[in-house]
Amino acid sequence: MGERNKTTDAIILNLSRQGENNWTATLISPDSGIFYATVYGGPKSKLRSLVQKFNIGKLYYYDDSQRNLRKISDFDVANYHQTFSTDIYKVWAANLGAELIIKTKAAGDYRNTFTLLSAFLNGIDACDEKGARLGTLRFLWRYLKLLGVQPDISYCVSCSSPVFSEGNEEEINPVHYFPSMNGFLCTDCLASYLQSKENMNQALPLSKNAAEYLMAINMLSPGKVRAMTISADDAYDIKRLVYILAEQAAGCKLKTLESGALIL
Repeated sequence: MGERNKTTDAIILNLSRQGENNWTATLISPDSGIFYATVYGGPKSKLRSLVQKFNIGKLYYYDDSQRNLRKISDFDVANYHQTFSTDIYKVWAANLGAELIIKTKAAGDYRNTFTLLSAFLNGIDACDEKGARLGTLRFLWRYLKLLGVQPDISYCVSCSSPVFSEGNEEEINPVHYFPSMNGFLCTDCLASYLQSKENMNQALPLSKNAAEYLMAINMLSPGKVRAMTISADDAYDIKRLVYILAEQAAGCKLKTLESGALIL
């Protein structure tokens, strides 16, 4: 019989009530994956005060696989996010990230997902709401890449030619993403594809500046990308794109996006 008392780094993704005084925690760990564990104790218990949504730290728990029982015995919090209690956008953004990770099961890449989510939660906690909104877009775009479903903005999904004309720094025409193709079209393919009114209604435009911002997220260091600025219109178009891609990756509507539509 293996050791039942275990220790791992963990992030609290969700908490749901179990009975009158106990709770079920959903957690992600770089080495134990996504799992559930019971938190015993009423609202005044020390353990309950430590095991809060989005706290990051060292988890101590009892694991009895034969009885399918996991029980949290202690949680040494390394990072808690004070601004989440005062900024409604931040807590909804954190919920969105957690729900997406749970729905997609982190594609089995728990270590990189743990690192990405930790950086996201700590990052939006440390900045103002405007910075948090851009941070959410960057997190979702990076997570889509981790899942292997991030579309390639550089090349046309139909003919594989460059989406933007090389050497044309003054190009202002937007690129267009099509959910049914999970990709972007070059100017030539776009003209042919948009002859159908149905296809026209599917198109999601993205300016060159917005597209370059997304490409920079993939290519530059996080610090350099944080120093970049984009317009409100470009941020809106990116948001619309990554939200659609997130729900495609999850294979369902995300409750956080539906309930928090006016916030997110």
